[in-house]
Amino acid sequence: MSGRLGGIARHDRPRGPIETLLRASVTRGEGVEGDSRGTIRPGKGSDRQISLIEAESWAAAMAELGLGADDALPWQARRANLLVEGLRLPREAGKVIAIGTSLRIEVTLECDPCRRMEELRPGLKEALMPDWRGGVLGKVLSDGEIAVGDVVRIEE
Repeated sequence: MSGRLGGIARHDRPRGPIETLLRASVTRGEGVEGDSRGTIRPGKGSDRQISLIEAESWAAAMAELGLGADDALPWQARRANLLVEGLRLPREAGKVIAIGTSLRIEVTLECDPCRRMEELRPGLKEALMPDWRGGVLGKVLSDGEIAVGDVVRIEE
């Protein structure tokens, strides 16, 4: 079972503007190159190094808010790094997500929606709460060059 990488995004500082990319380098030391959350600092863990969200979960949240295709927020408003299409992401820590030929990401936590989601649209935080709809967080296990359209799969 596999899906595809539908989008890549990064922001260079907390609350900074989101930049979408067609391709990116992702490393154990920096996460998505140029993203403020990916760099592992001395003495800190890497549980929140990279974030992924399912396109289907984002669409479900938009539908719950009554937003159609014309007025839905773009996926990158969630501030996730990677958008996965056509594949249910694992809902437990320790599972491994493989993207492209070499990138491997270990799932560490659920990505709980923050109050920033309410700033974007009232009700969005609650719409992202059920069934890990807000996405997953992970740490990079092996480096990789990725591009929109790459195959995404779950490894055991």
